[in-house]
Amino acid sequence: MGLVIDTSALVVLERAGSRWEHLVSSFAAESLAMPAIVYAEILVGVFLAGSAERATRRRARLDALADLVPIVEFDRQVAAVWADVFATLSRAGTMIPANDLAVAATALHLDYGVCVGPADERHFLAVPGLRVETLPG
Repeated sequence: MGLVIDTSALVVLERAGSRWEHLVSSFAAESLAMPAIVYAEILVGVFLAGSAERATRRRARLDALADLVPIVEFDRQVAAVWADVFATLSRAGTMIPANDLAVAATALHLDYGVCVGPADERHFLAVPGLRVETLPG
């Protein structure tokens, strides 16, 4: 069993004043992974930080998490799952944001669930066969 971490889960932890590494201990029985798109979304926060000090702090947090949790690339296999899920959701008329679709495809490719914050839960619940673990908001 395992979980991929969605950006929304990291945002919930940050707003609660918890360290991102808390996820590792909270889900000790599960393997964790971070989709490359989640790494990119968090990295945007580094580039948009209002000061060099804030950017440095954000980058250190991201690096600390990436040292604990492997980053999963969006490769050909994940892309094939993405396309399949896109087609399924499109036919059902229940599209979700493209980045969330990439997170879901990564999870399905690995046969993992996804750990999300409550604001994004509905996106992931729309994906057939995807186990969703929602952090309390």
